[in-house]
Parts: sequence; structure tokens; C-alpha cells
Amino acid sequence: MNQNFQNAIQRVSQKTPPIWFMRQAGRYHAHYQNLRKQHSFEDLCKVPELAAEVARGPVADFDFDVAILFSDILFPLEGLGTGLKYTDHGPELSSHLTSQNIGNLKAPQEAISFMKFQGEAMKLTRKVLPANKSLIGFVGGLWTLFVYAVEGSHSGTLIKSKQDPKLFHQFMEILLPVMKANIRNQLESGAELVMIFDTAAGEVSSDFFKAEISNYNVQLSKEFPQQLGYYSRSTQPDFFSEDMLNAPWVGMGFDHRWNLSTAFKMNKTGFVQGNFDQSLFFQEELQFKATVEKYLQNVKSISSEARKSWVCALGHGVLPKTPEENVRYFVRRAREVFS
Repeated sequence: MNQNFQNAIQRVSQKTPPIWFMRQAGRYHAHYQNLRKQHSFEDLCKVPELAAEVARGPVADFDFDVAILFSDILFPLEGLGTGLKYTDHGPELSSHLTSQNIGNLKAPQEAISFMKFQGEAMKLTRKVLPANKSLIGFVGGLWTLFVYAVEGSHSGTLIKSKQDPKLFHQFMEILLPVMKANIRNQLESGAELVMIFDTAAGEVSSDFFKAEISNYNVQLSKEFPQQLGYYSRSTQPDFFSEDMLNAPWVGMGFDHRWNLSTAFKMNKTGFVQGNFDQSLFFQEELQFKATVEKYLQNVKSISSEARKSWVCALGHGVLPKTPEENVRYFVRRAREVFS
């Protein structure tokens, strides 16, 4: 368990923030690439020993404070019978959800049994990590999983997903029991907390989010008080109702479109995760170092009391082909600035 991470969760003032990145174990990293030459992506996720090794790699290399279960948000859909395969172009579902075929989905209990490999991966990951590193789990956001089930991806206009809110609510009756069991499995297997990654949340209006989506997130949070974190991409302050903000989250993540000062003021409990723009890792060396310096000094200008909940992170995940040395530099410089 990492003490800096626990301090951020408990809002204990400290000089140096914990650091972890979404997608810190992935295609940009030589450790992952070497494993990928020998194994399929599915095996890296579903074979617990391999998943543990993938998760361990970036912590050993970059000295992140937190390791993240190596898996994928879409496996619950596969467990429900949508069909799922991974290609060079990304994930592909063999069937897309409609009001006509929703009755063909498998029972939640079948999907729950299917997902047990994540618990085994979590246990083995904890064993291979140093004792002073934290370990967290994750699941996909409910809206994001619905979008994938309907559209096959979460890019574009999402016309089909937004056409029929009734279908979303019908799907939630099936998906929610699966997600609750999945979260519980990860927690009981050694996760200190579980993040919800809702990457398609910002593709709707704030009114739609509050009317159709928010209540399910609040429900999950209350089911696992102080054990769930929530990250959403492209959302804005108006998306978050008082019920959402006052739910018993262990923390919230904010992307690079947010001003961190606003996030610190708005977040009610636990940590604030964010939010350096991951695309900036591709700048040339001198420009990148200047950009990192400006970002870190801007955060440092916020009072230590106001930023005591900060988890130093990215606006989203590490992108493929990100230069490893820039990741290494960012982690090192963040610790120097806040030492």
C-alpha cells in the first residue's frame, strides 16, 4: 500500500503527490511490447500470471505509486454474449444491442462467472508488486458499456445510443448486477479501490447525463461507499448534480479540459485525479520540458491545503507510441518540484 496515495484519499496534506497514469501498462511500453510478441491481447488480460506481469512492468520501470489491474472494460459484454474480438483496429463485437435482440443476452449470472479471471489476476498482481505500491481495479462506465454494446465503439455522434433511452434502462437491469459482482470480486481479491472509467460520458448533454445516467452512478457509489472512484472524459461542471457530487466516492478523475482549481473546489470527498494532456508527450524535448514545468508550477501555485487530495495523472490514458523517456521525465520532474 502506498502511503502517498492513501494520504490523497484521506486528504492528508503532503508535499509529494502520488503518481499513476491511466493506460500506464500498454502499447507504448517496451515491456508490454515484448510480452505482446509472445501472447495475444486476450491472453495478456485473461491469463492471470500474464496480466500480473503486464501490470507490474510500468511500476518497476517508471516507479509509479499505483498499479492498475491489466484488463479491458468490454469483457462484461463478452460475458453477456455480445461476442468480442480484438483486431489491429480495436475491439469488435459480433452483435450490436437493439430493442429487438436484448432478450438474447445471457443471464447476468453467466457473465458474473465469466469475469472471475479478473479476481485471480488481481491476487497475483498484488503478490508481484512491492509492498509500498498500491493496487487498484477498474470497470467501464455504465453509459460507456451501453454505447459499445449498441454502436461497437464510443466515437462519432452516438446517434443510435441516444435514440432510445428506454433501451439504456432495460440494459441497466441486466448490466448492473454484473457490474456490482465484478466490482466486489476485484475488491475482495485485493484492490484498494475500483475506478469507473466512463469515457463516453462527455458525448451527451449535461441534461441527458443528469436525467438518464447519473442516478446509476450514484447507486453504484452507495453500494460500495468509499471504495469507488469515478472518471469521465469530456464532461463539464454542469454535468455533476449535487447527488453525484455528494455520493460517497473515494475520489474522482478529471480530464485535461478541466482547470484543476475548479476540480479541487468541486470534489467533495477523496482524491482528485488529473490531468496533464497526454498528447503533449509528443512534443520535441525542449518544448515538452517547458510544458511540463509550466503545468507543474501552475499546480504548485495552488495552496498545499487546496491540493492535498491531488493524484498526479493524465487527462486520459497514455497514447500508443508515447516516448518512454518523456514518461520517465514527467514522473521524475513531478517528484522534484513537489519534494
